[in-house]
Amino acid sequence: MKITEQCIDCLLSRVKLECKLCQAGPALTDTTMSECRQIMNEIRFSPLSHPQIASRIHRRAYELLRNPDPFAELKQTGNRQALEVCRTICDELSTFREYVLASVIGNTFDYGVKGHIVEENFSVFFNGEFARGLVIDDTDKIAPLCSRVVYISDNCGEIVFDHLLIKYLRSRGSHVTLAVKEAPILNDVTLRDARELQIDKSVDLLTTTGGGAEIGICMENIPDDLRHAISRCSIIIAKGMANFESLSEMDNLPPVAYLLAAKCKPVADEVGVPVGAKIALLCT
Repeated sequence: MKITEQCIDCLLSRVKLECKLCQAGPALTDTTMSECRQIMNEIRFSPLSHPQIASRIHRRAYELLRNPDPFAELKQTGNRQALEVCRTICDELSTFREYVLASVIGNTFDYGVKGHIVEENFSVFFNGEFARGLVIDDTDKIAPLCSRVVYISDNCGEIVFDHLLIKYLRSRGSHVTLAVKEAPILNDVTLRDARELQIDKSVDLLTTTGGGAEIGICMENIPDDLRHAISRCSIIIAKGMANFESLSEMDNLPPVAYLLAAKCKPVADEVGVPVGAKIALLCT
């Protein structure tokens, strides 16, 4: 997907949140916002995808703020909230569809998307969304393809629910490669985050999407082990909007299952669902 005016407004509001998280003073905030706007004006009409543009801007904001991980505290908070919910619901999930739905609801752990909030009482929110179910539900088509999975993760908090789905897949004989971020960006999962949650013990291979602090995925940057895993997999499970924005523009991929909450209008419009819809969409 290409960047829209709404995307630009959302992206810059996220930079402002990063300034707040870093407790930047007025002068540093003004400098950071001004330079990020300038970069946006320089590259907005380039061939770069929205995730690539956003990555470049956030990396520069982190440099100016002198903080490599502004979302570190929110990441820990999200994981704690998710673990609390998972302790309650883990014994109640039994089918592939239910594990997928839980994972998709987890995708709402996304801070700074304009118009979207992460609910403080996530347990109540989870139960309500679980009852509503999936607006697009291709789980019956996705499940038979999961013999060899490349699972591209998204956010902290969300990864706790992904872990439940991954363990379910492994219990059914799936080979699972999990790809996380190489360096911190937004509240996305890194190797350190995955290992702290001991997810490395639940997968056949834990690797990164490469490229350092990079939103979504750029195939030019991926490491050899992930490239090899993709070449052999039966399906890619791609979590979240940025991975949808990245992969939906690529050709010659294995089947891709997009598991996400459509938290903004541009993505919702692209998929053809209302804002807030939870989807499990298979593209072959």
